[in-house]
Amino acid sequence: MSSDFSSPEHFAVRTVGRVRSSLTDRATAPRQADEGAPSAELVIDDEFATAATDLSPGMRVILITWLDRADRDVQMVQPRGDKTRTATGVFATRSPDRPNPIGLHEVTVTAVDGTIVTVDKLEALDATPILDIKPVLGRIDIR
Repeated sequence: MSSDFSSPEHFAVRTVGRVRSSLTDRATAPRQADEGAPSAELVIDDEFATAATDLSPGMRVILITWLDRADRDVQMVQPRGDKTRTATGVFATRSPDRPNPIGLHEVTVTAVDGTIVTVDKLEALDATPILDIKPVLGRIDIR
């Protein structure tokens, strides 16, 4: 089968870059951005340089990552690793351990230098694969 095999149950995604961060140890990294996460760089692969053209400082974006060090067999967790808390299904948590470990991070772009995009407060570990970057949209009124 070709490497671009796709079906409703299985499909291929590809990385568009990697995170460059001072965070290297999952055990000591902040669990959420507002818990002391440092700024980080999004290193976009050269083949996607055109896709990053209009990113600019001040933009709020959703960074979609693949949490490659997660345990994909986990379905229940004790939130925040607190053994006194009731086990909860991962779909009701932000645990990185889950069947498909997709990370969602809302960050602000602080600088852009070609294919290096600096963002604020990112809790992703160094070398985390980047799947996509999307702008945050304003509130949509559906009246």
